[in-house]
Amino acid sequence: MTAETAPSRTAHGRIDPTMVLVVGLGAGVIATVAQIAMWWLAGMPFPETLFRDARLTAALVMGIDVLPPPSTPQWNILLVATLIHFLLSVLYALIPAYWASRLRNGSALFAGALYGLAIYVINLYGFTLLFPWFEVVRDWVTLLTHFVFGVALAAGYRLFARDPQRRRRHGV
Repeated sequence: MTAETAPSRTAHGRIDPTMVLVVGLGAGVIATVAQIAMWWLAGMPFPETLFRDARLTAALVMGIDVLPPPSTPQWNILLVATLIHFLLSVLYALIPAYWASRLRNGSALFAGALYGLAIYVINLYGFTLLFPWFEVVRDWVTLLTHFVFGVALAAGYRLFARDPQRRRRHGV
């Protein structure tokens, strides 16, 4: 498959923004569902863990004043955290748009898994230098969630690569 026919790119060799958006949001949803399932399997209390992670994420833009747990859920914090989560999902989907659709299924999924693990290391060991409050989520659930995210990204791009109707509609 050449750059001209790679489904993650338009006919002019540019990344297809619609595909990046769909694959990024889809992988973000899949990873979130997997994370919730793993919280349940680990016996972690769902609402408390969700609200904790929302506060950690929202603090990136709202400041550290949102970190102490409130007595009730704060919907503005949940909204900001959700927007950040999906924005990052789409941004992280840009890099595999270059390679995931060019690899065979097994190779793409393996590369996606490695990509998810690399994001985990960058987020939980690199960015914690700037945002140390994320150290609390360095656990197996967060590691596997990033793994699932990377695999879901690669699988999403592979699904787009197999859809010839989609390529014709977008001039690819």
